[in-house]
Amino acid sequence: MSHLTGQNIFVTGGAGLVGAHLVSRLLALKPAKIVCLCRSRDPLSLFYSEKLDEQVVCSYGDLKDKERMFDLISKHEINYIFHVAAQPIVPTAYVNPYETLDTNIMGTVNILEAARLSPSTRAVIVASSDKAYGKHCLLAEENQALAGDHPYDASKSCADLLAQTYAKTYGLPATVSRFGNIYGPGDLNFNRIIPGIMKAALENSVLQIRSDGHFKRDYVYAPDVVDGYLCLAENIAAARGEAFNFSSGQNFSVLDLVAKISDIIGVKIKHEILNNQKNEIPEQSLNFEKAAKVLGWQSRYPFAEGIKETFAWYQNKINNKKYMPLGI
Repeated sequence: MSHLTGQNIFVTGGAGLVGAHLVSRLLALKPAKIVCLCRSRDPLSLFYSEKLDEQVVCSYGDLKDKERMFDLISKHEINYIFHVAAQPIVPTAYVNPYETLDTNIMGTVNILEAARLSPSTRAVIVASSDKAYGKHCLLAEENQALAGDHPYDASKSCADLLAQTYAKTYGLPATVSRFGNIYGPGDLNFNRIIPGIMKAALENSVLQIRSDGHFKRDYVYAPDVVDGYLCLAENIAAARGEAFNFSSGQNFSVLDLVAKISDIIGVKIKHEILNNQKNEIPEQSLNFEKAAKVLGWQSRYPFAEGIKETFAWYQNKINNKKYMPLGI
């Protein structure tokens, strides 16, 4: 039986890409209650279209509302917290650094502090990112210094360190996950590269690539990400105060990614290089030996399988016009 069975669980960002996949898996474990913090209601998202909202307690609010976070965690006697909410878009962080830093850093502090003061807390899983390593991120290992140079990267470095600080200073059962670029069914943010590719393929439109096309990133499928979060929760005694990298080992340049997806789905994707994205980290990859050894985690989904499942979801949404025309 899972340690999460019969427990009260809090998921921040429950209506997001990762949050929706996580909630779906958590429901199968038969917890006593799942409380989801959501910013807004989007009926087109995976969370609402799959009616996950009808099976959980939805609380609409903001991570930056300290009193609200305290109230939710204490009122519902939360045992396990999955903190996956954030301002996740790098270009947005450049335009609005204050909001990004406030949400990603102080929002995390609010969760950690509420968890520290609650007698019910059994585990806090904080979602960080490979961006926390900054530009020194070639097969990065967990003991490397965190060195985010730019607003989003720095916000993840800080939140990551704060989670470890609360664990080491106060004994909070907190742990940190570090993933690369996450993709999968349910992502309606077409500014991200894989949703953008899917939209261009299905609409026969031109994919606009903001970089020079040569930046390399690690791509990991959302169900593999959820496996990682659940491994951390189930093994919190070993994971407390530690950070863990999770990687599919699939590392592609943007142009290689476009070509590979084109081959997998059998659609030629037209693209245009804008080369107007500045201050990007040239290449990122993660060493995940620690997660394999300590948690027994391995990526279960080959890249082609993840892309095929993702493409099928977008086919249904776009062909039936069940999406928001956000552009690419």
